[in-house]
Parts: sequence; structure tokens; C-alpha cells
Amino acid sequence: MKHLSEATSAHRSGVERVESALRIFEGRWKFAILSHLFAQPVVRFSDLSRLIPTLSQKMLSQRLRELERDGIIGRTVYPVVPPKVEYWLTEDRKALCPAIQALLGWAALREAKAGRGTSDEPYSESADGRETGYEAIASATTRATKIPVP
Repeated sequence: MKHLSEATSAHRSGVERVESALRIFEGRWKFAILSHLFAQPVVRFSDLSRLIPTLSQKMLSQRLRELERDGIIGRTVYPVVPPKVEYWLTEDRKALCPAIQALLGWAALREAKAGRGTSDEPYSESADGRETGYEAIASATTRATKIPVP
């Protein structure tokens, strides 16, 4: 019985760690902001504001502060007029890249499946012998959502 209790405890601990990590990304716009920070090593506030035009400057500032508070990004404020503020991914958070890539691929796969209107049945092979199953979709979405590894 002790063995089962230890396994359950370890599982719960793992689940709690994942839930805690996912809470960091709660809130609209954080993935959009992170995608730009993965694409460029350093991004200025004004550039982020232009890159995400539907995001208000107030909300952008809030989300950036939350990501900074959680240790995902760093910030440098230059004492100039007008203010110049730059953001970047912290070194240990660059490890997020493969996880976010996988999540983007999974989301694209779900979207592709939903567009087909089928359940979990894989595609069949095409008449010319090309693979048209989930592996082909996953491969294509991985290429389409490739985040540069810093």
C-alpha cells in the first residue's frame, strides 16, 4: 500500500508543478508577446506595440510586468527621453522554446482535425501514395510553427 501512496504523491506533485507552470501563461496576449521575444533576442516596447496592434499599451505593459515578475523575461530601461525599454527572454526560460513549439504544433493539429470534422481517425494515404495522416500534419505544423532556438 505504501508503494501506491508514493506513486500517487509523486503524480500529484508532478501535476501541481505543471499547473503552476501553466498559471504563468494565464492571461490573454502572453503567447503573442512571447512569440515575438522568441523570434528576436531583444524587442523594444514600441516594437511590441506595433507588432500586436490590437493590444492596448496599458495591457501590453501589464502582461510584460507579469512575465517579468514570473522570471520569464528581463527588462532594461534606458534613461532617455522618450523612454526606451527593451525586453528579452531570461536565460533559463529559453528552455521553453521546445515546449512552446510542441504546443503550437499540437494546436495546429487540433485545428486541422477540427476543420476535417472527424474524430481521431487518421487520414488515409492519398492516391499518389503520399502520406496524409497525422504524422504528415504534425510534420507540416512543426515546420509552420518553427520557433528559432536562441
